[in-house]
Amino acid sequence: MSYEDILYDETDGVATITINRPDRYNAFRGQTCMELIDAFHRAGWNKDIGVIVFTGAGEKAFCTGGDQGAHEGQYDGRGLIGLPVEELQRLIREVPKPVIARVNGFAIGGGHVLHVICDLSIASETAIFGQVGPKVGSVDPGFGTAYLARVVGEKRAREIWYLCRKYSAQQALEWGLVNAVVPPEQLDEEVRKWCDEILEKSPTALTIAKRSFNADSDNIAGIGALGMQALSLYYDTDESKEGVNAFKEKRKPEFRKYYK
Repeated sequence: MSYEDILYDETDGVATITINRPDRYNAFRGQTCMELIDAFHRAGWNKDIGVIVFTGAGEKAFCTGGDQGAHEGQYDGRGLIGLPVEELQRLIREVPKPVIARVNGFAIGGGHVLHVICDLSIASETAIFGQVGPKVGSVDPGFGTAYLARVVGEKRAREIWYLCRKYSAQQALEWGLVNAVVPPEQLDEEVRKWCDEILEKSPTALTIAKRSFNADSDNIAGIGALGMQALSLYYDTDESKEGVNAFKEKRKPEFRKYYK
């Protein structure tokens, strides 16, 4: 598969997968998700690769979720909502090697979910975290909600979703959302250091450890599948469309006008 929206590199046992849409703050469309799925398959079962680093191009964003410019009630790809995001999320968890999120900027919305489900997250001091779903007529009802609660606790997870605030890298570190925070100029060096430590370990032992961690929360995939069915119906409502329209028109949405 040739890539248009992402970059793929293999160097010294590390595969780096980069969303390459900096002009869109690395928001993903259907095409992006399909390319990411291909790349994670490519790296995940390559025995020469011991660690996968997932990041975004440029200095402004890791990923800001679904591209609202490609969202007209449904997104522009395959799947229940026009994005195979469920498949991508499951794949990040299922590949038999650690996945490190290199968070270089905004990790917002669906991008926040992607970093959360990675095995480890290393952030620049300039990184910003948060959710926006209920502000734009959307939600990520699975790993984005239930698994987030496993990571930061129910109260914090509900705060993140209900209020849609933005949080600093330091706050994310204090909450356990990330493993380390470093100055932006040290981010690549820190990520490589973590990769090198992992590469020294038994790959089979790491795979068993990852699968055993996942076993405790794999039921969330079922919650997500049910939630995505509901989300596909919600996207057809005027209430959800108001969120997209308001975002595009750069105005405050009037959700309750369409709430029935």
